[in-house]
Order: sequence, then C-alpha cells, then structure tokens
Amino acid sequence: MATKWGILSASKISHDFVLALEKLSPEDHKVVAVAAKDISRAKDFANDFGISTYYGSYEELGNDSNVDVVYIGALNHQHYSLTKLMLESCKPVLCEKPFCINAKQLDELIKLSKAKNLFLMEAMWSRFTPAYQKVVEVVQNGTIGTVLHVQANFGRQISNIERIWKKEVGGGSILDIDVYTLHLVDAILGPGKPVFVESKGTLNSHGTYENMSAILEYPEGKIAVISIHTKVEMDCSAYIHGTKGTIKIHEPFHASNKVTVNTTNNHTSSYTFVQPGTRKPTIFPNSVQLRYEIDHVRHCLKKGFIESPVVTLNNSYTVQEIMDRLRNQIGVRFEDYDKSP
Repeated sequence: MATKWGILSASKISHDFVLALEKLSPEDHKVVAVAAKDISRAKDFANDFGISTYYGSYEELGNDSNVDVVYIGALNHQHYSLTKLMLESCKPVLCEKPFCINAKQLDELIKLSKAKNLFLMEAMWSRFTPAYQKVVEVVQNGTIGTVLHVQANFGRQISNIERIWKKEVGGGSILDIDVYTLHLVDAILGPGKPVFVESKGTLNSHGTYENMSAILEYPEGKIAVISIHTKVEMDCSAYIHGTKGTIKIHEPFHASNKVTVNTTNNHTSSYTFVQPGTRKPTIFPNSVQLRYEIDHVRHCLKKGFIESPVVTLNNSYTVQEIMDRLRNQIGVRFEDYDKSP
C-alpha cells in the first residue's frame, strides 16, 4: 500500500516537496491531506496538487487517521512545537531542517519519539542525493586515502528574505544555510563531535547573523573550514581532501548533480546525475531530489524503524549542538527559545 502523507504548512518548500513526490510511483506515495493556519492557503495548495483533504488547523491534521506520516515544512521557530504536536498525535514525522532552534528542544523531541516509538527524522535531503551517496562511497572505499580536510562555502544574496533576517522566526544564516555545511562535515568527518570550534561572524541590525566563517577540528588532526554569507554570491562548491586525492562536489554542493574525483596519480573521474523534470518549476534549485529522502522515509516506516540509519537522530543532535556553539560565539541568542531550563 502507498505511504499516505500529510503536509503541514502550505509553504514554498512544501510546494517543492510535493512536486518531488509526484515523480515517485503513486503505488508507493500519496499525499492525502494538507494543513495551513489559513484555510484558504490550504485549499489552494490542495487544488494545485489534487489533494483530497485540507485543514485550517494543524490539530486536525494530527487527528486524521488516514495520514501515515507528516512532513513539516513550516518556518524554523515552529519546528519544535509542531513536531511535538504531531508526535503527541501519534504521527511519525519528517521535519524540515534545521530540526530545532537549539539542542535542548531537539533533545526533548528525541525523547518523546522514543517514548512513543515513533519515527522521527530531520529532512536533510542532501544526504540522500546520488551526489552525496557517490561521495560517501568514494571516501569509504579509500580512493582518496585518509580524509584530512573538508571545505564548504554557501553564499547567496538572501539577506532581504524575512526568514533570514527576522529574529522572531529563527532567522539567520547559521540555522538556515550553515546546517547544510555542517551536515556535509558530519557525513565525512563524523559521527563524532569536533574537539575544537572557532567562529567569527557579523550581525545585522535585527541581531541575527548575516555571515559566519568557522574552523572545526576533529580527532586525528582532521579539519573542516566552512563559510556562509547572505549578502554575497560565493562559489558554493565543496571539497574533500584526502592523502591520495580530492573530491569536488560542484555547486550548489547541497543539491549537486555532479561530483569530480582527482587522485594523486593524475586520474580524474567525473559523475553526473541527471534529474527528471517536474510538472512545473520548483522554487528551490534541484529540489526534485527531495524524492530520495521521501522514498527513504517509506523504507524506514516499512522496516519499523524509529529513526533513519542515514541521518540518525545523533547526527542531527551533533549538528544542532555545533550550531548552538557557533551562535554563542558570535553572540546570537533567541530569547524566546534559549531560556535556561
């Protein structure tokens, strides 16, 4: 039987999520309901995608017995409360990145999902793309030797977008785009935690970070260097350097369709991953690749897993902790969410 999805929030990323889902077999996946705070937006979304049921409250979605799993595509500051609401309604959850505002919130959600024996995963779709899978394969088979250095940049002129500059919605470059660089580093140098983290960044007039650069040191002298920016366009490629060669993930590294491997014996291999078109254009580049994480969730649910073996809850918690450290170093505090227990 098809996995029956409920979509929480008629957002831009939810739009792309359903377009990507449409590229999968209808025998495996079906969107059966959508919910938004504004019922007219839910209705428009449902009409656009041929979804039979729409709601003007999230509680109604949680109470819909026809929904097998809920995808949460809401704004950053809502992830914790809405994931908690769905888990308390006994719904498995795939929640958009960043999982939460801070590690304390995520710890609560992990405990709740385990107590209720419910599947929970951060929608870090990059880690399921063919490009990332090829990178992990090349690293693990020793083609480039021992990896000692990872470098990733993510810079786009997006500082005028509300979800980026507005503190009240969990804005800022670290939570919104640095989560991609950190998950790449975790995939290559993890799952252990860095032993040293040092960062510098600049705040905007609203008190959120508009740029950040950091060095992360891992055991055995392994180093990651990451830079993110919301006011300049950067080369958003990523490089993984080993003792026998280098891997380049072509930009945008988080949604790449191409990987190049250069070894020290002058051998070059390039891999290109052709993606299908969608019924209409996606809002975010290459986001048809969301379909890989969607299929992965179905696999996990059929196996009875309560977490992904690819993006584990520990992977997400480690990244969330690092983001907390980076925010603290730069001096960003979300007063409504970073309160001491």
